[in-house]
Amino acid sequence: MTDPTARFSDRVADYVRYRPDYPAAVADTLAAHYGWSGPVDIADLGSGTGLSALGFLDRGHRVFGVEPNADMRAAAEQLLSARHNFTSVDGRAEATTLPSSSIDLSIAAQAFHWFDVAAAATETRRILRPGGHAAVVWNLRRTRGSAFLDGYEALLQRFGTDYGAVSERYADPAMLRQYFGSAGYAQYQFDHVQHLDFDGLKGRLLSSSYTPATGDARRATMLAALRTLFDATAVAGRVDFEYDTRLYLSR
Repeated sequence: MTDPTARFSDRVADYVRYRPDYPAAVADTLAAHYGWSGPVDIADLGSGTGLSALGFLDRGHRVFGVEPNADMRAAAEQLLSARHNFTSVDGRAEATTLPSSSIDLSIAAQAFHWFDVAAAATETRRILRPGGHAAVVWNLRRTRGSAFLDGYEALLQRFGTDYGAVSERYADPAMLRQYFGSAGYAQYQFDHVQHLDFDGLKGRLLSSSYTPATGDARRATMLAALRTLFDATAVAGRVDFEYDTRLYLSR
C-alpha cells in the first residue's frame, strides 16, 4: 500500500461531499458511558475533513483535530472555520504534538485502520489526563442484505485496486486489543444510512482510496457498471447506502 497519509489527497472534494457523518448516538453514548457533565477536551486522531468532529463540536466539546494530510486538514479548517471550539493540528496519531496529560478523550474514526496501532496506543496514553479515555468509531458499510448492497460489493471486488487488503483491516479484533490494552473495551452498534442519487453514489465510490484513479483505464468501466447497478436497484431515484456504526470504548 502507498503511504496512508497520502492516499486521499486526490479525493478530498468527494470525501467532503459524499462521505457519511456519524449518528448522534455516538456522542451521546460517550457522554453517558463516561458520565460527562459538561464539555471535555477531545483529540480526534486522523480527523480528516472534520466529519468525525461535528457531533462533538455541536455538544460544546473542545476538539483538537490531528491530521497529517495537508489537503484534508485544509478541508476541515474550511468546514469548521466558524467553530471556536475546533483546533486544527498538523500531526499524526503516532505523534500528535499535543502536550502530555492534556486530553480527556482520544477518539479515532475511519483513519484507525491506517495507524501504527502500537505507536498510536503509546501516544494516546501520553496525551490522556489521569482518568482519561480512548474510543474508536467507524461506519462499516454493509456488504449484503439488498440487491444494491450485494451488487456494490461485487463491483468493488471486481474493480477495486487493493480493496481486499483495505477492507480486511477494518474490524480486526487484534488491532483493538492492542490499542485498548489489557483493560479491554465495551462495544456499541448503531444503524446509519445515506440515501443517495446517482451523483451522490458516484461521489461516494470515488471518495474511496481503492477505486481506480483518474487516467486508469478501469475507471470508466467501473463507473459504467455503477450506472447499470443504480438503474437496476434505485427506488424513486435513490439507493440506500447502509452502515453499521461501531463504537468501541475503553473500560
